[in-house]
Amino acid sequence: MLSIHDHSRDGAGMKYVYPVVSRRAQGVSIGINLNVNNACNWACIYCQVPDLERGGPPEIDLPRLEAELHDFFNTVVSGDFLQREVPSGFRRLVDVAFSGNGEPTSAWEFPEAVEIVGRQMKEFGLLGGLKLRLITNGSLLHQLHVQQGIARIGELQGEVWFKIDRGTSDGILRVNGSHTPPEKIRKAVSVCSKLAPTWIQTCLFSIDGAPIEAEEIDAYLELIASIRTRIEGVHLYGLARPSRRPEAARLSALNAESLSSFARRMAALDIRVITNP
Repeated sequence: MLSIHDHSRDGAGMKYVYPVVSRRAQGVSIGINLNVNNACNWACIYCQVPDLERGGPPEIDLPRLEAELHDFFNTVVSGDFLQREVPSGFRRLVDVAFSGNGEPTSAWEFPEAVEIVGRQMKEFGLLGGLKLRLITNGSLLHQLHVQQGIARIGELQGEVWFKIDRGTSDGILRVNGSHTPPEKIRKAVSVCSKLAPTWIQTCLFSIDGAPIEAEEIDAYLELIASIRTRIEGVHLYGLARPSRRPEAARLSALNAESLSSFARRMAALDIRVITNP
């Protein structure tokens, strides 16, 4: 049976399509994994992908992706998958999410994959009732094919969950393993939000038992305040599953009060906040 504590990509026996129970979305998320080689252009310290490597995905077998998604939709819509495999309280489809084992937009076939998902959602009568989501680090939004794919998500009434975990260059390098200046993130969010509704998702946790530095929190809030008119809100969440990175033993969950305090400061900026400890 599926669990919020296990987001295995191979539980359904398919290459590109996998179901997970999403505690944030409160139901079953149908994942689209374009990074089947466990490669990503970032290396987040809390990543749960085993044997993560730097890089991008191999060529996507688009016909296989479509066949897998068609078969899975058929199993869920016409069969007893939800009753058989999903815990009580989560037995509903909530989204189809481009997520997987790396940055989804690093696949050159990303726009074609979006078209496939849209086509299959339409065939099964799921458009309008099931949300299409892209979970991204936003690092490739300067590329035209990425913008095309996100624009199509917007046309399909979907949305983007854009990862921003810290607000300084040093913090982003430490947490995400990326040399990304905050200004680049600010510009990428600006582009993204014009193509599809955009939420920010932020993972908060302690490293070596220490609280997040005050200057890091201030820089993050300043960054979010500068884009608040462009975003739908912020998803704040903590550690739910163990990291597979070498630094795993150094990470621990923040206490409830620290997370609540962070959320209150953000709400004071007139930003919608959804918190999942």
